[in-house]
Amino acid sequence: MTQSRLPAFFDSLDDAVASLLASIEGPLRVGAPLGIGKPHRFLNALYARIEADPSRSLTLYTALSLDPPSGSSALEKRFLAPFVARLYGDDFPRLTYVQAQKRDALPAHVHVEEFYLQSGALLGSSQAQRRYSSLNYTHVARALADRGMNVLVQKVASNPDDTRLSLSSNTDLTFDAIDAIVARGLPRPVLVAEIDPQLPWLDGVAAVDAGFFDMVVLPPPLHSGAYPPLFALPRQPVSDADYAIGFYASALVRDGGTLQIGIGALADALCHALALRHTDNAAYRRVLQALDSELERNGAVVASGGLDPFERGLYGCSEMINEGFKRLVESGVIRRKVVDNEALMRRVADGTADLSDKKLLERDGEFLHGAFFLGSPDFYDWLRNLDARTRRGIGMRRVSEVNELYGGNETLERLQRRDARFFNTCMMATALGAAVSDGLEDGRVVSGVGGQYNFVAMAHALPDARSALLLRATRDEGGRPKPNIRWNYGHTTIPRHLRDLYITEYGIADLRGMADEDCVIAMSAISDARFQTQLLDRAKTHLKLDKDFKAADAWKRNTPGRLRDALASLRADGTLPDYPLGSDFTAAEQRLVKALGWLRANTATPWAKAMTLFRSTFAGRTADREALARMQLDKPQGLREKLLTRLVAYALNSTRG
Repeated sequence: MTQSRLPAFFDSLDDAVASLLASIEGPLRVGAPLGIGKPHRFLNALYARIEADPSRSLTLYTALSLDPPSGSSALEKRFLAPFVARLYGDDFPRLTYVQAQKRDALPAHVHVEEFYLQSGALLGSSQAQRRYSSLNYTHVARALADRGMNVLVQKVASNPDDTRLSLSSNTDLTFDAIDAIVARGLPRPVLVAEIDPQLPWLDGVAAVDAGFFDMVVLPPPLHSGAYPPLFALPRQPVSDADYAIGFYASALVRDGGTLQIGIGALADALCHALALRHTDNAAYRRVLQALDSELERNGAVVASGGLDPFERGLYGCSEMINEGFKRLVESGVIRRKVVDNEALMRRVADGTADLSDKKLLERDGEFLHGAFFLGSPDFYDWLRNLDARTRRGIGMRRVSEVNELYGGNETLERLQRRDARFFNTCMMATALGAAVSDGLEDGRVVSGVGGQYNFVAMAHALPDARSALLLRATRDEGGRPKPNIRWNYGHTTIPRHLRDLYITEYGIADLRGMADEDCVIAMSAISDARFQTQLLDRAKTHLKLDKDFKAADAWKRNTPGRLRDALASLRADGTLPDYPLGSDFTAAEQRLVKALGWLRANTATPWAKAMTLFRSTFAGRTADREALARMQLDKPQGLREKLLTRLVAYALNSTRG
């Protein structure tokens, strides 16, 4: 999809916006990629022009409009302000429309329609909630054609003379959307590229001639003299529960297979487990032994996956490439190559590939396919500085190619995606196997469906694939634990007829093809012991479980205390570090993250807050003066700062070591 003509080049955002407005009559229907593919500065300039001119309406179709965190409480703001300034810079161009959305302050002639929201960030925004579109990722291109999108804006990387541009972080929807619009008989949208010198160059399908775009903008550096950094997701600490979930999940992965993962602490834990399985198998097995001494002898688990190092390696095929894939490529886990050659892949599958086939596979093959990427500054640096061989092994693809089998070369994709394991997270699950991943029962959206349904459905379409949904057995709500395995819930993301594998910190529940009673028993076995009786009683009341059924004694071990004790020595010796994929926090900030998390949990209710404040009075000072200085509380002034200092000191002492 290249064009030989030259685009119009601009070094002024205002001039580019003026040119765009002059080229289109009537309403602007603008599409922008999700995540870091959005051209923040161009969108801000366009929004400012439209906001001041009610005669021009604007509808923006996008997803995952990322905004740096700011914090809500006084302590969060003290912690986040210096961290955000360091990670993003003082003049990071926050998306203006997002700030307006949060205040429900978008003007009447401007609408923003998103199919995936920054998790939890817009629960209180009426404008965002009203204009959310519940779409599978692979259906978005069709929806853009239905809406008559007439402009597409995208951030790109450039070669030295700007003759070639790379879609880099977001090949996901651009090609699919253009094809869908043209197939509908509509004019090709005006394509606007904003060159970002910070964006890593990725070649192959992602690279196009500059003439593919109608307009190319290279805005000047910021007031600081630098270009804005790419939006980064701070890596979060991995808890005992996260590690248990990740290690159980890793045992389901089969050597020579295919891997898809999501993002967040659970994905970090899974990737650490897979890397450890390959590079230090003895340590890996010690963790599994601590979690479940019978796991290695569980024939079903071992048959589904394996516990040995990866002789053939894995092929990564995931809508999002993230930090975890960096670790898996570097550790040699992700290395099984595929090519878009059906006959060759068939010979590889049936064992008849000859030496020439293997040479071609090694030369032209790719071991990691994704539709977009998002991660930390370290992750972006890795992509910018890939050696030639690794760079050739990574291919950015359309989301229609990555997230489903149908519509392209299904036979080829089935051959490539052998023994696939699709790992995604959910917030809650029901005892009968439905998953709650994106919204609340009152209708408000937390995030979005994204590609989760695509991968669950694909696992059922591939004969040797499995879908595993990962969730923590409990959550903190108002300072009290609440179960995440529910009898039922008023919202569903994945229906129970697509139930497959669920994994909590207490084990694996295999629900595929099971009768309802078997599902209830399997889900109860991986739930927190404090909530099992309630769950079983509901099942009996609703005729899904024999009234004489009794929970197994082993289920009583499903407690946070038992898990903490089981992993304590592995935490202490560094096998299970707090930040397995690296950290964006300083050492003092890492201690503060733990302390502030403890403090949040212990001040969640008025009574808990009062008791914590009372106990802090007698807790004494902390030896961690560095952490207090980081919070600007080493020399407190006034009663309020002295109270904050006492609380932080108490939290630091309570979470020390």
